[in-house]
Order: sequence, then structure tokens, then C-alpha cells
Amino acid sequence: MRTSTTGGVRFQPASDQSLLLYFGEQITLLAHQRVRRLLYLLEREPIAGIRNLNPAYCSILISFDALKLDHGELQAILLGYFERLDAVNLPEGRELQVPTCYGGEFGPDLNEVAAFHGMTPAQVIELHASVTYIVYFLGFVPGFAYLGELPETLATPRLDSPRRSTAPGSVGVAGKQTGVYPFATPGGWPIIGRTPISMFRPDRTAMSFLSMGDRVRFTPISAARFAEWEKA
Repeated sequence: MRTSTTGGVRFQPASDQSLLLYFGEQITLLAHQRVRRLLYLLEREPIAGIRNLNPAYCSILISFDALKLDHGELQAILLGYFERLDAVNLPEGRELQVPTCYGGEFGPDLNEVAAFHGMTPAQVIELHASVTYIVYFLGFVPGFAYLGELPETLATPRLDSPRRSTAPGSVGVAGKQTGVYPFATPGGWPIIGRTPISMFRPDRTAMSFLSMGDRVRFTPISAARFAEWEKA
């Protein structure tokens, strides 16, 4: 099966047992809503043979059992789902606050980000905290939410050399995205702050603090408040 486009959706085989669906090529709210709607339908009306669903900004990677389905059969079944997308009423995402201590030991790249944009660190903080971000999807590691979009004036390139370890709770920016590292992992995003909130805990019913479709605001806090929060 070759790459094809049907009903505004582009299908592309990713392997002999996976299929990529693209709802456009740009990060848009419309594409995000279509990704969420299809996931919603597939979770409630699963297709026999599908093993995993991996959403991204404007695409979904569908892994399937090649002994039960092939690319053409899966595409044909999915067309029936696409016809119902506009009728899906998605549950409202939550509105959440992420307290963040910016700069210093918590945000080692804040000054460099400010200099890159010709701003003061205080202006970067104000701009970053002024936006309500959407959780487009989770990936990279469990609990890492890709949030968008940063204001255009704050779009920032990745680090030339990724860090070998980034502290848990670190708030980074990259391109027009922002996100919070849930674990101490290697990372290439410039770090401008850190939150005391645990972004992923396996002992919680909802292990990830953030979920796809949530709306997020970053709230500046002091180092003293950060320490109090950690002790609580």
C-alpha cells in the first residue's frame, strides 16, 4: 500500500504492521481536535487487531497485528470512523496550574533565552506565564506533555548539545513548544524554570499529572515557595 489521501486524511504505511494517519502538516487546534476525536472513538469502539495508538500533534501512529489486518483493510475500516468525527463531543479538558520557579539553579538557560530574544529574564517569564497552553499529546517519556503554543516571540531553538541529565520538574522550551521533564533524563530543550509538582507518579490512579486536551498555565513562584511546596 502506498501513501494516499482520503477525506483530508493522509495515510502512510510506517512498517509492515503500522499505519500513520496525518490530519494536515501543521500544528493547529483543528488537527488536534480531529486526533482527539478519532482516539475517543477508537478507545470506545476498538478495532480488532489494533495493538497500540500513538498520537502526536497532527497525526496518529496505529500499530496492528499483521496476521489480522493489512494496511488496506485497516484504512477501509477507519473511513467509517472518519465519517463520524464531526459528531463526536469530546469531554472538556481540565484547567490546571503549574507553579514554576524561574531562573537561577531552577532555570539555568533563562538568561541565554532572554539574550537570544533581546529580552530581560523578567520579560521571558512574564511572556511564558501569560499563555494558556494545550496539552497536544504525551510522549518521549511517561508523563512528558507537549504543550503549545509558545508566543512567536519566544520560539527558541534546542540546545546545540543536549544535557546528559535534566532535573525532574524542569520547564523547557523548544521551537514553539514548552514542556516539563517528569524524570531526570537527557534533554535538549533550554530550561527556564522548574516546578515542584510531580508530573508522573505510578502510585496515582491517573499516573500523569497532565492529560491530552488539558489547558495549562504556568504560575511564577519564589524559591522559598518552591521549597515549601516540596516539603508539603
